[in-house]
Amino acid sequence: MGWFENYFEFDRYGTDMKTEVLAGVTTFMTMAYILFVNPAILSDAMGKEAFNSLVAVTALAAGFATILMGLYAKKPFALAPGMGLNAYFAYSVVLGMGYDWRVALAAVFVEGLIFIALSVTKVRSAIIHAIPLSQKYAVGAGIGLFLTLIGLNDVGLLTAFVQDGVLKFTGLNATALASKQILLFFFGLFLTAVLIALRIKGALLISIIATSVLGWSTGAAPWPDQIFSTPDISYTFMKMDLQGLLNVGAIGVVFAFFMVDFFDTLGTVTGLSAKAGFITRDGKIPDAEKVLLTDAVGTTVGAILGTSTVTTYIESAAGIEEGGRTGMTALVTGLLFLVIGLFIAPLAQAIPAFATAPALVIVGYYMLSAIKEVDFTDHTEAIPAFLVLITIPYTYSIADGIGMGFISYTLIKLFSGRGKEVHPLMYVLALVFIAYFAYLGGVI
Repeated sequence: MGWFENYFEFDRYGTDMKTEVLAGVTTFMTMAYILFVNPAILSDAMGKEAFNSLVAVTALAAGFATILMGLYAKKPFALAPGMGLNAYFAYSVVLGMGYDWRVALAAVFVEGLIFIALSVTKVRSAIIHAIPLSQKYAVGAGIGLFLTLIGLNDVGLLTAFVQDGVLKFTGLNATALASKQILLFFFGLFLTAVLIALRIKGALLISIIATSVLGWSTGAAPWPDQIFSTPDISYTFMKMDLQGLLNVGAIGVVFAFFMVDFFDTLGTVTGLSAKAGFITRDGKIPDAEKVLLTDAVGTTVGAILGTSTVTTYIESAAGIEEGGRTGMTALVTGLLFLVIGLFIAPLAQAIPAFATAPALVIVGYYMLSAIKEVDFTDHTEAIPAFLVLITIPYTYSIADGIGMGFISYTLIKLFSGRGKEVHPLMYVLALVFIAYFAYLGGVI
């Protein structure tokens, strides 16, 4: 038996090299869409000239973090810049709140450092136990609706924008319904849905490529001038503006990045561990601290490279479904991100919005499904969850949704005579958000 088999303990998990490699390829196929979608979202905030750098940075961040997960935590989990977190970065922090994108990168960097510190201390478990499950599920579902709105906005079907700090909707763009781009968007959306229903691996990636080729062939978008290029990350590398972060006092931004990243990672890792059969009888996840520390280091390195928060991807379930049980699966996935993703900037830039928008809508659908875990027979749990669900997309702000949830949860529980059910830390967090909203509103 070779080094890899011994190091990753193939015998213990009942797996072999062929199974692990195929699982790694499968996970990459289901996640490769991020190479096209993440640059499209972040370049809205950083400028279109950042796109090529963002493709390479996305590949580097995903490759580094996923390989680290494989070699250090030895789990078949893949990481990449997170959907929802990139949207918060671009549309809430930069375009909505008006912060420079370099300041936003500094906030991600600081959030990663905080995550690292909490991953090696017992503070992490205190926060985990303080936040009610209904709020965790609601935030994930709310981000799903947010991503769906962004997808529809990107393709021009709906129009939403922030002007002078105020979110404005122009509603359904009925005149666009007959356009070639919108028809291709619906083609991509239904193709993705059918592929998912048929349980075809890499459904999102297949749909993006197929819709793009159809769009290029029909003249709805120009063909790419070239497929490959030499990677260049100079536009975003080491561009964090830490001084600017101190000047604007953006503690609320750092806090929101941390909260979303922390609980998104926690939920994803728990779900993947359950699917892989890692969870012990007493409900613990072996080496959970290593997994969370890898996630935190990935976020910190990602900010240095120039991308939004890196997090563990639920798409890793595809590789686990194929039999991947060890870090070898993650190692293969990470290497594929580096080998393929670093050199396809021209192809990625040629992918039109109508081809990537269906992926955003479908990812939104996946994330919305978390709301089914909320107990709607308990109104003290369901109403705050509902307020999170509607606040995130309607305000174009994940931070506002989290704040609305924490404040409403504590108040409704307290005035319903069930205040003892609320963890003391939740009262502290609710007060923090009240102060945060008062600051934004100019009250303090």
